[in-house]
Amino acid sequence: MFILYPLVVALIVGLLVGGSVVPLGHIRFRWPAVALLSLGAQLLIFSSPAGELLGDVAPLVYVASTIATLLFVLANIPQPGFPLVAIGAASNLLAIVANGGFMPTTPDALAALGKHLGAGYSNSMTSANVVLAPLTDVFALPRGLPLANVFSVGDVLIGAGVFIFILAVMRRPFDRLPGMVVPAAGEPPQTGG
Repeated sequence: MFILYPLVVALIVGLLVGGSVVPLGHIRFRWPAVALLSLGAQLLIFSSPAGELLGDVAPLVYVASTIATLLFVLANIPQPGFPLVAIGAASNLLAIVANGGFMPTTPDALAALGKHLGAGYSNSMTSANVVLAPLTDVFALPRGLPLANVFSVGDVLIGAGVFIFILAVMRRPFDRLPGMVVPAAGEPPQTGG
């Protein structure tokens, strides 16, 4: 849920510097179904009994959905900020794959939140044998913040990329955004195809 904070801050900053939210509704991404399926798969395995029912298959679904997310980002790499999002997503994917389909976190990060890993399938785990530890969820949002959770350097890069993307879209004219064409007078903006 770390990503919600850069998103909200970008919207506020964008409005404060004279941007508009209207262009955000006119951006057309390539492969949007891939992003939606990836998000749906992760919601299913982490927010329902499906993750526990899938057992040993759940980490494979997590890896596959993370790969799908990275493919979506790469398909949209011309968008402002997306190179940073791609680096962050790749960083997270490396850490997840290297650790058997889980994103390790530290007891200290969980303690900072006042949380512990519950029963059932979770994308997080603690272990004494973490691979690529600097890329894992070693940071924690301050306790008491809504949706506070642990996060990784990859999440920070993704958040920075999302911040740049939203700010750029809110501030640029339509003809200067990838995939956008200048609309005829009185027509809504259209994608370039």
